Amino acid sequence: MSALVTDQFRIVNANNFVESLLNVNNSYYVFLGLSNPGSTGVPVGFGRTTTWNASPSDIPSPVDNFQYLSHYRDTILFGKKIGSDNVRRVIKRINWTSNTRYDMYRHDYSVSNLSPNSSRSRLYDTNYYVMNSDFKVYICIDNGSSGTNLRGNISRDEPKFVDLEPTAAGSSGDGYIWKYLFTVNPADIIKFDTTEYIVIPNDWETSTDPQIVNVRESGDSFENNNQIKKVYIEKAGNSIYISGTYKIVGDGTGGEVEVTANNNGQITDVKVISGGNGYTWAQVDLRSSGSTSERAKLIPIIPPSNGHGYDIYTELGSDKILIYSRFDDSTKDFPVDTNFAQVGILQNPKKLNSRTENYTESTFSSLYSIKLDSDSIDLNDLPQIGEIMEQDLGDSKTSRGYVVSYDTETNVLKYYQDRSLYFDNTLNQTDNNNISNKGEVLSFKASSSEITPFGGSVNTSFSGITTTIGSKQVNLGVTFQDGLAQPEINKSTGKVIYIDNRSLIERDSRQKEDVKIILEF
Repeated sequence: MSALVTDQFRIVNANNFVESLLNVNNSYYVFLGLSNPGSTGVPVGFGRTTTWNASPSDIPSPVDNFQYLSHYRDTILFGKKIGSDNVRRVIKRINWTSNTRYDMYRHDYSVSNLSPNSSRSRLYDTNYYVMNSDFKVYICIDNGSSGTNLRGNISRDEPKFVDLEPTAAGSSGDGYIWKYLFTVNPADIIKFDTTEYIVIPNDWETSTDPQIVNVRESGDSFENNNQIKKVYIEKAGNSIYISGTYKIVGDGTGGEVEVTANNNGQITDVKVISGGNGYTWAQVDLRSSGSTSERAKLIPIIPPSNGHGYDIYTELGSDKILIYSRFDDSTKDFPVDTNFAQVGILQNPKKLNSRTENYTESTFSSLYSIKLDSDSIDLNDLPQIGEIMEQDLGDSKTSRGYVVSYDTETNVLKYYQDRSLYFDNTLNQTDNNNISNKGEVLSFKASSSEITPFGGSVNTSFSGITTTIGSKQVNLGVTFQDGLAQPEINKSTGKVIYIDNRSLIERDSRQKEDVKIILEF
């Protein structure tokens, strides 16, 4: 017995995800991570490769198991909260182009009824909508096709109107009728525009934007009796039809068409004069009595939902989400002298020292920090990103970390600790003589003990979140106590719901990282 997960399930999942993301009880963050994905200059640890950055084909695919998911959290650098301004539903981009054939909207494309121009069995895979040069989006109600002109005509007139009723775009007579849906917001173009996707407005069902309200309300056929916009002539019939007004019958009500027939009794045109409402199936009652071979076949095209424009998420098949985030030098939480090779989404990390209370601030640092004593720093041997740093704690105990950032202005060193440091840069649980002094994760201490290999010691006299450099007060982003600062989140919490391994990116104060993540449901 076969089963099918429908397109509507995917659209519902996309809608549910957006609702979850915008729910005030949840906190979702885009994060950057893994500053040392692999290098021939340092030992390569768990989740890394020596050839990571050799070429795109050498970048390993992310692994989805609990072992790797916890490792992704260990190596997160920092994150930025996703708000309503940074998430949009998107659909594939189809730009209107002159002299192109587009498919018309139909409710009945299938494996046995492929779209004539794109040869697709799913409506959402066809080219039945366009975006014009002004970022206005239209659905194709009619392309001039019929049973004797299956592919329809080529489109010559670019639609540019914002009328609520479907209409022709120009005077060429190309046979196209377009229905205006929406105009992409200029602010959304700046953030979300890509060569592959069209951005759909948020909150279509509840938006108070006048243009959206007009389109949405005009698409409510139960209020306007205008559900059906097109009746397709698959067969024109022969010798038995006359021009006149006929009812659309089915499980809805109120539909009527005006049929034009020629002198040979063949139907040449069908105009909808009342679209009715409530139809999920329909046919035109032509009141004919001729033989079967003479009968016409007229197919009323059923819009989604109440009518065209009422529910554009269903109408356009919006099962993809685009999330945007920008990382710059606006906060010390985002060090600019580091690298990253992973981009991800973290759901509901908890506050530091909590396992139940969500972290809710707009940004977070997931790194440990040390304020180094400036007098102890060797300027000729500064910390290098990715190198292993150690502090002798006595009693054959050593704390270890990977250098992530060193700010020469503030003397703040940032680092993380992951399992690679405790398995001899592998993940091998074979018994060995070093387990006692190397298998345990130990924190760096506020002491004068030197941090090797670059030298330097903790500035144990420093506490607070700001430091003064010359006449300038600098906010360090995290709060120090005796020269040490913890991550702002509980690193063992939060669900990594998306992870992408990328070529190594070197951050710089002169650049900003615009991150765009596409989630497909």
